[in-house]
Amino acid sequence: MKSYTITVNGTAYEVTVEETGSVSAPTAAPVAAPKAAPAAAPKAAAAAAGAGAVKVSASVPGKVLKVVASVGQTVKAGDNIIILESMKMEIPVVAPQDGTVASIDTSEGASVENGDTLATMN
Repeated sequence: MKSYTITVNGTAYEVTVEETGSVSAPTAAPVAAPKAAPAAAPKAAAAAAGAGAVKVSASVPGKVLKVVASVGQTVKAGDNIIILESMKMEIPVVAPQDGTVASIDTSEGASVENGDTLATMN
C-alpha cells in the first residue's frame, strides 16, 4: 500500500492505495480521510453594508452530510460549521473568522452548489 496526500480546494487528505498487480479498474474508490491539520477557510464575502455579517459558502458542489454548528454558537476561525460530501469525500466547511453563527441556511441532506450560502456569521 502507498499513501498519498491530495489537496482539494485547500484541504489536504491522506489517501491509501493498494496495488493489486493487475491492470483492471479497481472495484471500489479509495477511502480518503482528512488530515488532523485544520482545513483552509472557504472564501467568505461580506453581507450588505453595515450588517457586519459574513457569509459562509460551499467551496464545492455536494450534499450536506452534517450541520455541526448551531445558531447562536460562538466559533473560532477554522471550526467546522458544515460537513459536505463531495466526490466520495467529507469536506469540512469552516468558520472563516472568530464569531457567532447568526444563521444556518441549509439542512442535512440538502444538495448544494459551489458558492451557495450555507451559514451566516456575525
